[in-house]
Amino acid sequence: MADGHRDGASGPSAAAIRRLKLTDFRNYTGLSVDFAPGAVVLSGENGAGKTNLLEAISLLSPGRGLRRAPYAELVREGAPGGFAVHARVESPSGEAEIGTGAGEAAAEGDGGRKVRINGAPARSADEMLEWLRVMWLTPAMDGLFTGPASERRRFLDRLVLTIDPAHGRRALDYEKAMRGRNRLLAENARDAAWFSAIEAQMAETGAAIAAARFEMVRLLKAMIERAPDTGPFPKADLALSGMLEEGLAAGASLDAEEAFRRRLAEGRERDRAAGRTLEGPHRSDLLARHRPKDMPAELCSTGEQKALLVGLVLSHARLTGEIAGMAPVLLLDEIAAHFDHRRRAALFDILEDLGCQVLMTGTERELFSALEGRAQFLSVSGGTVRADEPG
Repeated sequence: MADGHRDGASGPSAAAIRRLKLTDFRNYTGLSVDFAPGAVVLSGENGAGKTNLLEAISLLSPGRGLRRAPYAELVREGAPGGFAVHARVESPSGEAEIGTGAGEAAAEGDGGRKVRINGAPARSADEMLEWLRVMWLTPAMDGLFTGPASERRRFLDRLVLTIDPAHGRRALDYEKAMRGRNRLLAENARDAAWFSAIEAQMAETGAAIAAARFEMVRLLKAMIERAPDTGPFPKADLALSGMLEEGLAAGASLDAEEAFRRRLAEGRERDRAAGRTLEGPHRSDLLARHRPKDMPAELCSTGEQKALLVGLVLSHARLTGEIAGMAPVLLLDEIAAHFDHRRRAALFDILEDLGCQVLMTGTERELFSALEGRAQFLSVSGGTVRADEPG
């Protein structure tokens, strides 16, 4: 896996982070590290800063990163100002210098982060998606199928955003409109014109969000079907639960927006009593079944759920490469800890076939022995990163 780049004949080109620089980020005072374009293994003790590196890279995409931490928490303790993350990126669009960070206001818990691309301020974080797409798996996601629906919605929206850069703006617009409607409900406002205007905006953006999610699930299901039935990671059967999504599944796409607007208008008194909007894409859920066992994912063992989730992410990575023309950067935190040698080796082979840059962490280098000679090995310790040679 020495070279993660592909030509057009053999598959999508891969985006790769070739150099990462951090300033006052988490436990890093200052760091500059070069990465190979293929597989990168980061090994070190717990608390050494491995996940912090992945978190920094996750900020090279829209959103709050893999931990969704407040920006104040990202600033190194004792640092005089904010934090900065800078990367040199190679992608099908060419080379780019991407920088993001938050200034002194972040250390006080105020202010957002800024993005610069090739030295110029970006109009929004979505512009980073032109240069690279980033997906991740962390141990905190092991309970995805048993946890709250909000976590599955967030996971699904990240899958959508990796392929459809406009999805993040839709979600922000919907949330803004919903906050406005909830405020009217809380204030016991009765102005029908105000409600109608806000509900029209919620219906338009909400229907667009639901349609994008529905299309993602459709495409992902088709990609899953292309995987072998007896592969190391079980196939998942996916479905969406929600008023809008179920309407789309029934073929009512032209009527979805109007139906949602009408339901909002009819539900004002119910929502007023509840103090919030009770229907919409903010209440939808992603449902998954373990196909070989014909069992809901949430009833499977922890190991089966992990394998199912990895299979979904791998199928999505392949889908991203085909649709976006750009294999994503994958961040896999502690990915090898709960797999046996056979499944680890199979995972590494699949990642090599995908041709993407993948950064993996683990406390023991030996867990990645199947990658000897095919990956860059780095040792992480106390805010430093160095080449890790075989013992």
